[in-house]
Amino acid sequence: MTHPVQHLIIHGKTLDGQRFRPSDWAERLAGVLSQFRPAGSLHNPLSYSPYAMPRRMDGVPCVVIDHRLRQLEPLAWKFACDFADSNHLLTTDTSAPPEALDIPA
Repeated sequence: MTHPVQHLIIHGKTLDGQRFRPSDWAERLAGVLSQFRPAGSLHNPLSYSPYAMPRRMDGVPCVVIDHRLRQLEPLAWKFACDFADSNHLLTTDTSAPPEALDIPA
């Protein structure tokens, strides 16, 4: 039985409902994680990793992080989770693929 891919969504809103700044934080975080890619994939230095993609949800920047990053590079996963925790950002877990979440790139 195949388990659905899980995603962690880091939202650009703090736990107290404030919008997180700077406005390009999601692109910056995804850029830091861009080097972590599936084995054998081509590395384009100007593209995001499929494991960490910036998106917008209800007009709010988010980063959708594939849980497979945890196995590929635990320190990168920890960095992303610590970023969310230290900035008091709202996070959610989902098994829905990013395209099913209706969050365009």
